[in-house]
Amino acid sequence: MPYPSDQTSAPVEKSEAQWREQLSPEQYAVCRCSATERAFTGRFWNHKEAGTYTCVACAAPLFAAQSKYDSGSGWPSYWQPIAAEAVSEQADDSHGMHRIEVKCARCQSHLGHVFPDGPQPTGLRYCINSASLDFVPATG
Repeated sequence: MPYPSDQTSAPVEKSEAQWREQLSPEQYAVCRCSATERAFTGRFWNHKEAGTYTCVACAAPLFAAQSKYDSGSGWPSYWQPIAAEAVSEQADDSHGMHRIEVKCARCQSHLGHVFPDGPQPTGLRYCINSASLDFVPATG
């Protein structure tokens, strides 16, 4: 297992200065300010390697590569998180729209949004910014 459970289960709280020091400007804008990267520009939108997508800010496992699919949206899309408790969801009524925001449950970094237009078995599309993710390749 790439991350011990105690390392990825405790909540992460940092000052904004600490987040700015740790994250690149784009990662900070997405994760801490809820920005959205341009479609078809993120490093993981067309990524197909086996492994686990983790939070770029705290390394918590978020999505398994097996749940990733091509939604045609230009952002990495998944039909479910790696575990229900890996992400938190909350209403987002910004920009004149009603959406459901998805955050890392451990550090509350903004990841993207979830929509009810995904494939079975869940019918959900977790539309996630590449800038909020890191990737751990499968071993063996």
